Amino acid sequence: MELNDEQKAQVAAWVREGLGLSEVQKRLAEELDINMTFMDVRFLVDDLDLELVDKAPKPDADLSKAPPPPAPAAAPEPFGEEGPVPFPGAEDEPAGLGSSVSVDLDKVQRPGAVLSGSVTFSDGKTMDWQLDQMGRLGLIPRGDDAEYRPSEEDLGAFQMELQRELQRSGRLP
Repeated sequence: MELNDEQKAQVAAWVREGLGLSEVQKRLAEELDINMTFMDVRFLVDDLDLELVDKAPKPDADLSKAPPPPAPAAAPEPFGEEGPVPFPGAEDEPAGLGSSVSVDLDKVQRPGAVLSGSVTFSDGKTMDWQLDQMGRLGLIPRGDDAEYRPSEEDLGAFQMELQRELQRSGRLP
């Protein structure tokens, strides 16, 4: 759509007043009965060599009194001052006490896992395990043992043995 010189002057005045593109578009429709798309208004402003003016903050708005943005929440530390924080229940088991649960680390990690391996529980059942990027530890059943659930004691022993094996391998300080 072609605008006459008077209409172009009106658009230039609106832009100098500090109106934005959407406001110019609205005024064109309401006051001059000219319907244009937002992009057409943008091109019109460019064709008229006009520069949009940023509106200054209102005088009553004192930005220096605005509250500071909240500080980001601190992520929980996986290590205490004396080293790694033990898994829950670790303090119940004396150091050096052997466990009937054994943990092995894979040399080649499972797809999508940060760490993976296998665990043999006290009843002789074996499962695979993996630690994903989100820090979630998961057990993966093998073969016909899809319904197998280790005991709570075995799960605690598994976590302790996993921590020890990771420390031995140098993957956990």
